[in-house]
Amino acid sequence: MSKIDPKFGKDLKRYGAGPFTSCYNCGNCTAVCSLSTKEDSFPREMVRLSALGAEKEIESSLKPWLCYYCGECSETCPQSAKPGELMMSLRRWLTARYDWTGLSGKLYESLTLTLLAMAAVLAAVVIYAASLSFDLDTIMHFGHLFEMVAIIGVFSVIIMPNVIRMWYLTTIKPGKKIPFKQYIASAGEFFIHMFTQKRTLGCDDNQKRWFEHFILVIGYLSLLFTTVFLDWFGSESKAVIFVGYLMSAIIFIVTIDFVGGRIRRNREVSKNSQPSDWFFVIWLLLMGLTSFMVRLFIDLDILEGNKWAYMTHLIILAQWALIIVPFGKWTHFIYRSFAMYLHKLHAGN
Repeated sequence: MSKIDPKFGKDLKRYGAGPFTSCYNCGNCTAVCSLSTKEDSFPREMVRLSALGAEKEIESSLKPWLCYYCGECSETCPQSAKPGELMMSLRRWLTARYDWTGLSGKLYESLTLTLLAMAAVLAAVVIYAASLSFDLDTIMHFGHLFEMVAIIGVFSVIIMPNVIRMWYLTTIKPGKKIPFKQYIASAGEFFIHMFTQKRTLGCDDNQKRWFEHFILVIGYLSLLFTTVFLDWFGSESKAVIFVGYLMSAIIFIVTIDFVGGRIRRNREVSKNSQPSDWFFVIWLLLMGLTSFMVRLFIDLDILEGNKWAYMTHLIILAQWALIIVPFGKWTHFIYRSFAMYLHKLHAGN
């Protein structure tokens, strides 16, 4: 039996939750939610569990990940309890629970600590570059090596262990018995949702946002592949150079729209942005912009006289790889896709 924790609501507010305790269980949010069925009461069930402080039930649940935050539930709530924002906050809280290092929770809860971590990475990059006498060729070689090591290191040391913890908390610990062959047969579900996030198409008025996310995912993964594995900055292939320019431009344009939406707050999903939301979209925007500038300066043969351009890109890249990817909102990209995969497995048993 799970323990009830009346203080849980206060803890959850540190992750951005609104006044969800004002909910009087009218059911409006469930009535308008396109994900709600006879079996799944979206999002009311999670609102009640949060109000009760039923941490174990929330910890073992995949439901917060199934919500794509169209915002309709919050817009129709007569008590302004913001159930949509609660679901977003639960995803942050769950991210902290999955993270074996404990850093995700600390960074979510403290903007000061996040800024200090960002400053530490900046200082480390500058100090290392200074130790190389700011020799551009050597720094760029290090930067390319860092990209490859960071990808392998972050995924093997942080992301994969955390995904395994998520699997344990939502599947093994609750005692769900799933045949091994079913894991294999359903594996495609993970990749389908990772690349397409198709479930968001079931949300009303979410088609534009789905398309932007789809283009952004394709652009981001393509730029990652082009930069790291095809060595965009060192390549002389016109095809590789063109693809790199195109993908970095796509990332910049789409993230400009995301940032603009958060500034205008013209949609429910943008009205309660947390620091982690801002860091995600702004650093992604800067990744696209600085990548574009570095390659442009290479093609114009002026990068040697503008070392600051690559230094800026490397700092942003390092902050992205060491802070935002393993401990920030980027992890939703992996956890949500894995949750969809596990949800299908659970539904089949």
